[in-house]
Amino acid sequence: MTTAPATPQANMAHWNERADLAATFRWAARLNMHEAVANHFSLAVNDAGTEFLINPNQKHFSRIKASDLLLLDADDPSALEAANAPDPTAWGLHAAIHRTCPHARCVMHTHSIWSTVLACLSDSNLPPIDQNTATFYNRYVIDEAFGGLAFEEEGLRCASMLSDPAKKVMIMGNHGILVVGKSVADTWNRLYYFERAAETYVRALQTGQPLRVLSDDIAKKTASELDDYPGQAEAHLTELRAILDEENNNYAC
Repeated sequence: MTTAPATPQANMAHWNERADLAATFRWAARLNMHEAVANHFSLAVNDAGTEFLINPNQKHFSRIKASDLLLLDADDPSALEAANAPDPTAWGLHAAIHRTCPHARCVMHTHSIWSTVLACLSDSNLPPIDQNTATFYNRYVIDEAFGGLAFEEEGLRCASMLSDPAKKVMIMGNHGILVVGKSVADTWNRLYYFERAAETYVRALQTGQPLRVLSDDIAKKTASELDDYPGQAEAHLTELRAILDEENNNYAC
């Protein structure tokens, strides 16, 4: 986690976390991993994981600032009645996860193109055909029971599939992708690489040629080696924030 430059808003609670999360919204938009004014990223900020930051309702990812982020309590549904209420589907999905999965400190849900294509296949498994796809070997779950928009009931159903801390990616059949992690950097890095992995796989399918699938042993070894590759996720986010800072981007305001 990097340190935000001094701003008039920097005395807000959880400022560095806000700036980190805001940077990932900007990069998701830049990489076309967004859905207009839909989709949501959230981050737990208390020990229990029930208080969380999330993007405001109906604001484009490319314009979200650190000070815009809502601070909500997953155990307080009156948030939906406030003047600045979150999107109901954001509440339904993210509040359910933060309420029931304390290991999921950060939650990122998108309809990014390649991951969503994978989620629309009758077989949404991601075979280990290269290093990126092998990263996720035995580390995802596939939701095959899409039930419409992620209001409260649907959110609780999805959250129930994330009880195993080893499963940090949910391929949401007929819907999109959801990634969880221990921090903003960890989760963003995983979201980025899953989208790259999904693109590689879908493009490989498009060739119509047989796939060169790694053995289970090599896929397992590769995934294990990449689980905690030293400092990569943190360096990735630090570099992205440095680029935004060099551009005088207002994400950390």
